[in-house]
Amino acid sequence: MLKIGSVIDGKYKILNVIGIGGMSVVYLAMNERANKFWAVKEILKYGCGSLELDRKELEMMKRLKHPNIPSIVDVIDGQSSLLIVMDYVEGLSLEALLQEQGAQSQEKVLEWARQLCRALLYLHSRKPPVIYRDLKPANVIERPDGTVALIDFGAAREYKPGGTKDTVSLGTQGYAAPEQYEETEQSDARTDIYCLGVMMFQLLTGESPYRLRPLGECAPSLSSGLEAIVQKCTQVRKEDRYQSCAELLYALEHYQEQDRTYRKEQKGRVIRFAAWISGAFLFLGAAGLFLGLETQARRSSYEAYLLAARNSVSKGEELDNYEKAICLHPYREEAWLGLLREGFLDDSLLTAEESGRLRSVLIQYADDGQTYEAVFRENQAGYARFAYEAGIAYFYKFEEKENKKSARSYFEIAAASGELNENQTERARRLCLIAGYYSEIGLADAAGDAYVSFRDYWDDLRELTKGSLVEEDNERTALVMYGELTGQIASRAYEFRDAGVKEEEMLEQLNQVEAHLNTDFQAAGREMQPGLQDEVNGLKQAVEQARRAVSSAFAGRGGAYE
Repeated sequence: MLKIGSVIDGKYKILNVIGIGGMSVVYLAMNERANKFWAVKEILKYGCGSLELDRKELEMMKRLKHPNIPSIVDVIDGQSSLLIVMDYVEGLSLEALLQEQGAQSQEKVLEWARQLCRALLYLHSRKPPVIYRDLKPANVIERPDGTVALIDFGAAREYKPGGTKDTVSLGTQGYAAPEQYEETEQSDARTDIYCLGVMMFQLLTGESPYRLRPLGECAPSLSSGLEAIVQKCTQVRKEDRYQSCAELLYALEHYQEQDRTYRKEQKGRVIRFAAWISGAFLFLGAAGLFLGLETQARRSSYEAYLLAARNSVSKGEELDNYEKAICLHPYREEAWLGLLREGFLDDSLLTAEESGRLRSVLIQYADDGQTYEAVFRENQAGYARFAYEAGIAYFYKFEEKENKKSARSYFEIAAASGELNENQTERARRLCLIAGYYSEIGLADAAGDAYVSFRDYWDDLRELTKGSLVEEDNERTALVMYGELTGQIASRAYEFRDAGVKEEEMLEQLNQVEAHLNTDFQAAGREMQPGLQDEVNGLKQAVEQARRAVSSAFAGRGGAYE
């Protein structure tokens, strides 16, 4: 063990022991020059069956960056142990909360599970994927602000495509998935899903993880939808669980839709709606509506509704036709994308009413008992494109600007889908990170350190606008992304400056935005929708305003800020 009061690597003074595990000891340390606390984890190189730690994986972990994962800043190689220096997370473990308070509330466990699901989704989307493998209450810390942090990556490993088993079986009995004990099985994303399901069971019931049983038997007041989620997470066969954390996250955010009472109400609504629409069709047929499309409608009602939507003379008629097409074939993407792009975003604004209408369509039930969205998700490529564009809509165009939750969820799904091109996947990942920044900008932890690094924020914003966005996405997506970068430079030039971003860096990004506006959009000018040219001109003016903001931030400093 390290000596209390000793200084490691000339920087980290060991203050006291804050945790002891089977192969490791965690210390609280301070960098006195920077006046910052750190956690230092000492791990024996050999022990417990001559386990040798994989330094490559530790180096990989140093590159992880997520709000729910402490950053590893240094790895110090000693003679008999490795010292891992990471962010110090203030708070109590969920294990301690269980011991002190017993079973936790459904709302609190759901929020923890969603945060952990996002952290796991981030890990699983790395290349290669990172499998955590040891999710349990002792390894999750609740910060004073209610957010949680996933600590102790001692059992984490990189997923090896084509591998048949783990190099070393690690995990905690009771929480570990069955495949972690099998010599022929390799742990993957579904392994972490199992562990999260077990942990949710324990947090909700206060019972031992060794004796899993339906939540309803332990606590009848809990949501039956949540019971179904936990049950699916903890299936013995990996194939019977949720197949990704994106799928699980969606279920957690819509758990009420799986409640028996909710489904019964929705089924009744569907039956009433079906009766009404059948009568309406008889009436409309008798009245000769869609007479000009009669031949085509017989051949393909879906295409007929799409055509009718595009030729509608009123907004209400357009939306109704897109929704009718969705009701016929919720699996197909054309009507979903048409409803979003042309139905709701033709004025470049997603209103709260339109968001509610979209949600009501997504949660309607098909004849087989699945929601329309569940059916649509089976079309993986189509749903990924929809999720990407829905994320863009909620992030940039939703009238309730402070709410990035829906955007973040959609971007997580899009980034993890594997169905988008490389640029769109990376853009979805970075927008997901930036959505997290919005809730943390201006906040600081108990030690006074800001949760958000404006240097990291700048780097993510800059990466968003690389390449030709008009060519890679479309004109509107390009405009909103260029507008985001320009607007943030104009409003946060001082914060970026203080984070070490130089004046010429900001001006160069503004110059690039202006160059794209002058060239990329001219080529597409003949296809621009009404009002798009006005947005281009408005953004050019915003670039000039941003330049003035940068000049003001660096005024009197003799050029670029050093």
